Amino acid sequence: MVENLLTSSPGLVNFGIFFLLATVLLLVVLGFVTYGILAERKVMGYMQLRHGPNHVGGRWGLLQTVADVLKLLLKEDIIPKMADRLLFILAPVIAFAPSFMVLAAIPFTDKLQFADIGVGLLYYIAISGITTLGIVTGGWASNNKYALLGGMRAAAQMISYEIPLVMSVIGIILLTGSLNLNDIVDAQRNGWYILLQPIGFIVFLIASVAELNRTPFDLPEGESELVAGYHVEYSGFRWAFFMLAEYVYLFAMAALTTVLFLGGWLPPLSILDFIPGAVWFSLKFSVVIFILIWFRVTYPRFRADKLMEFGWKVLLPVALANVFLTALIKELFKLF
Repeated sequence: MVENLLTSSPGLVNFGIFFLLATVLLLVVLGFVTYGILAERKVMGYMQLRHGPNHVGGRWGLLQTVADVLKLLLKEDIIPKMADRLLFILAPVIAFAPSFMVLAAIPFTDKLQFADIGVGLLYYIAISGITTLGIVTGGWASNNKYALLGGMRAAAQMISYEIPLVMSVIGIILLTGSLNLNDIVDAQRNGWYILLQPIGFIVFLIASVAELNRTPFDLPEGESELVAGYHVEYSGFRWAFFMLAEYVYLFAMAALTTVLFLGGWLPPLSILDFIPGAVWFSLKFSVVIFILIWFRVTYPRFRADKLMEFGWKVLLPVALANVFLTALIKELFKLF
């Protein structure tokens, strides 16, 4: 009977194949999160003239993050008595699920992509915005004033910086004429967009750090004034879900930056075509990850009011000016 179902129903076979591939991608992402956290701690350690993790798993601390995750899974799961129980439980899932969903649209090479969506860039921006709901829900459901303030900060920050983030890529859309991420990569064969859109790249990079809630824009978690922000009442694996969402978005945002501005899997010179595209993508991706870690080590946290002013009064006008400049240059090239 099972064989008949598999042979007569291509839908079921397709579901099984995609489920298996999604599981493989999830394992790859979990591997990245595990050793991305370790790499971050080691890089931060060396930049601050210390060693970082160097006991669990040998002198490189290769099993330190694994030990931390096991500790979180074994910790008691506490739900505050006055919390909204259902929303408190759902919030980490709502925050994490979109971070994994956006990976489906990202092309890692010309042959490795889960869904070639015609509006892949729009899909990424739309789905990633759902995470804000999970963060706000977690802050509100905790019935804690610090958690609520953290959730409100997260909503204000992520909505404010999403506007310049979107505006910064409009220049790329104007040059490419498409929202398809594969088309955007193919359009960079004659020049990466980091060279053609330097202003857009700078705005995108800054806004993406704010969207990731990472230093220097980690106001929703501001330990010095909010204890731990929106997840202050969470413990164990539910807290781990929020952290997992943050690092999966780090993976996704670095991959998207590579696709939009660094030519994706394309080599810098055509004579280097013999090197596999996956290698080029990995190298560029690693550079972006290093820059984001570098930011965390280098810059102090913004003040809340300065953060909002910077988004609305600096990044947004600069992004708008970049759109106008790109459109003007494109029209002038048509004329001449």
